[in-house]
Amino acid sequence: MTHPPQIKIPATYMRGGTSKGVFFRLQDLPPAAQVAGAARDALLLRVIGSPDPYGKQIDGMGGATSSTSKTVIVSKSSKADHDVDYLFGQVAIDKPFVDWSGNCGNLSAAVGSFAIASGLVDAARIPDNGVAVVRVWQANIGKTIIAHVPVTNGAVQETGDFELDGVTFPAAEVKLEFLDPAAEEEGGDGATSAMFPTGQLVDELEVPGIGTLRVTMINAGIPTIFVDADAIGYTGTELQEAINGDPVAMARFETIRAHGALRMGLIKNLDEAARRQHTPKVAFVARPASYVSSSGKQVMAQDIDLLVRAMSMGKLHHAMMGTAAVAIGTAAAIPGTLVNLAAGGGEKSTVRFGHPSGTLMVGAEATQVDGDWSVTKAIMSRSARVLMEGVVRVPGNTVPT
Repeated sequence: MTHPPQIKIPATYMRGGTSKGVFFRLQDLPPAAQVAGAARDALLLRVIGSPDPYGKQIDGMGGATSSTSKTVIVSKSSKADHDVDYLFGQVAIDKPFVDWSGNCGNLSAAVGSFAIASGLVDAARIPDNGVAVVRVWQANIGKTIIAHVPVTNGAVQETGDFELDGVTFPAAEVKLEFLDPAAEEEGGDGATSAMFPTGQLVDELEVPGIGTLRVTMINAGIPTIFVDADAIGYTGTELQEAINGDPVAMARFETIRAHGALRMGLIKNLDEAARRQHTPKVAFVARPASYVSSSGKQVMAQDIDLLVRAMSMGKLHHAMMGTAAVAIGTAAAIPGTLVNLAAGGGEKSTVRFGHPSGTLMVGAEATQVDGDWSVTKAIMSRSARVLMEGVVRVPGNTVPT
């Protein structure tokens, strides 16, 4: 019996915000994987090391968490007034699928840097020293992201003194603008989702076995379901082990997520929720309180506007997903949402919220016209850094030639 040799695929392993992922130029993928479909999914699963029934992704690049089981494909943009197209794939850890239903806001911080270093941005748009403005088309959700990437001596500057809770070491600051962040994607009924898919800032959501919960369901950055922490027995100061070590709690959150997805029109029936794990997210909010973060850092109530904890791929996130931060900033800017009320109510252009690893500030510009709310952009800062570059190897029979 003969065994196929491994093939080499150019790739870059990058940290973006509080996530890590494997980045590819579209043109470097095997021909069969340059288009969406089973061949592309099979390749990315094998690169990351999924599905892994042991849950460790030992035979791949994944880190066995939702924050480190990620892939990115970047190409020159097909859209006018954009530099690159960015496609994000959330790879399941123990199941054989890649979820393409949403964006990763954290890895968005690395796209501009990767695009510049990979020769995908017109050299005329890159200053010798200063800030390169990279116009990114986020292909998963059809939205524009503007990345402000620092450049020194014509190359991306990755080192600096910007500190981001959830990341151990400082780096250069990358400012991100998420333009028109309401996630207008196709819903389960074929209709385009509005920012508030039910038309309400707060809804009553009936969840079997749990009860009727007051929720804010919003499409901004990423579809997200917000619930008050005390309504589900939490304080909003919880760290990962309080939930991720409790199978009953995780099942309860998944039930809330599935029924919320159905109510938001993202799925047609509850069975579809298991195949759409990346979206929507579930987050719980509370008024400010002091707590000790996962690093041992004291977070004081007076230094934050509210507390937020968010679930990602079935588990409590160690910090905060970038796209969920966009949803938080957007909802906080609109008076009457649960997020806004947890932050004290009234008009908010920026909020600083506490998460398991520390704090994060996010801003949003919201306006109301004829009773309908819209957000022109959400703004936050992240950092990014190349961890390794070269090639990844996969068995030659992973993708058909």
